[in-house]
Amino acid sequence: MYDRSDPRADLAPSQATRPAPARLAPAEYGLFYEVPPQESGADARSWYTRGQNFLTAYTEAETGAVLSRAAQPDEYVLLLPDAGTSVQVEAGGEQRAIAGHSIAFIPPGESRITVQSGGRVVRLFTTRSADLVALCPNAASYAEPRSNIPPLENWPVPPGGFRIRAYSLDVPKQAGRFGRIWRCTTFMVNVLEPAPGPRDISKLSPHHHDDFEQGSLVLNGSYTHHIRWPWTTDMNAWREDEHRLCKAPSLTVIPPPAIHTSRAEEAGQMIDIFSPPRHDFSAKPGWVLNEADYPAPAPS
Repeated sequence: MYDRSDPRADLAPSQATRPAPARLAPAEYGLFYEVPPQESGADARSWYTRGQNFLTAYTEAETGAVLSRAAQPDEYVLLLPDAGTSVQVEAGGEQRAIAGHSIAFIPPGESRITVQSGGRVVRLFTTRSADLVALCPNAASYAEPRSNIPPLENWPVPPGGFRIRAYSLDVPKQAGRFGRIWRCTTFMVNVLEPAPGPRDISKLSPHHHDDFEQGSLVLNGSYTHHIRWPWTTDMNAWREDEHRLCKAPSLTVIPPPAIHTSRAEEAGQMIDIFSPPRHDFSAKPGWVLNEADYPAPAPS
């Protein structure tokens, strides 16, 4: 249910046929501002929270910090939300300087991120990275996989194979396009337009997803996530509505098929995370800004 001014109002309805789960899963909250980091060193502090297919590593890094992966099983995301942060990335036999306020996709295998100018560094991994899953405080929430979420399947390898690909977040707003969306083989990331202030409560966007989770990463400001679970025939499975205020930095993982909408409470920045990429967003012409680099799967 979208306001007519919302570009998502014209999305095709979901074709998912998976039955509603017998047990309605809760939302997951990583309130990084309330807990100590799961990893802490002289030059970096990192917080982790997972969903079923993905996890977020949020790092406050000093100049000179090194974030490395020895045998990364698949492609991952590097997000530098602030213009003043910069890094040097080594992966797949190449080296590349990545400026701040950008998003990059890092090849599988060995990689090394050296922070040239300190700041916030966000990395997104699939839960195939078992060593990082073990750092997530909410890992036990997924001891039993959620039956209404299909197993993770990668999207096609990009033409020319894997390499470091980086894109500036400085993309002008365009009428009819929802946010600023990039995808790779494992993720879709929507860097939403910054909220200039509190959201108009007469133009919220309650909606649901049948078979995938949504990660909402708050980087600036604060947002209230309004979440409502559907009633099933078994009242024992019902859950109370939630209206959870989440400040920055935080990650909320919204489960299917919960109805949800988020309201900015002040000026802020939120980023939506999906793993694997969404087909409906990908089908909208011009929405995925790097679609030429990462093809969608062939229609089945």
